[in-house]
Amino acid sequence: QVQLVESGGGLVQTGGSLRLSCTASGSTFSQYTMGWFRQAPGKEREFVAARAWTGAFAYNAVYADSVKDRFTVFRDNAKSTIYLQMNSLKPEDTAVYYCGATPAVVYGIPKVSTFGSWGQGTQVTVSS
Repeated sequence: QVQLVESGGGLVQTGGSLRLSCTASGSTFSQYTMGWFRQAPGKEREFVAARAWTGAFAYNAVYADSVKDRFTVFRDNAKSTIYLQMNSLKPEDTAVYYCGATPAVVYGIPKVSTFGSWGQGTQVTVSS
């Protein structure tokens, strides 16, 4: 079982940027998919972005239409950390952000049920 810890959330003004981190520990896998989801108050958890890796090879990331061209998923191999770079933030991006992991390459947009491991979440608040 892999343990995930998110960090990097906070309060930012509209148009600002934040970088979320998801650090993994415990089991390691040669191939896996990491997903970022978010959940606003009173709403279901929704997909934000995902990316798969096989060793050093990174597959193309997939993004929700609402964040495409603003958010980027990338990895720091040395730190076992996945990042979600969020630019041009909007008030509607306000939510708790979660990262999930699964030891498989997932193609297309994953579902919440795709991931067996989740972090505790980090709050992102974008003020207008």
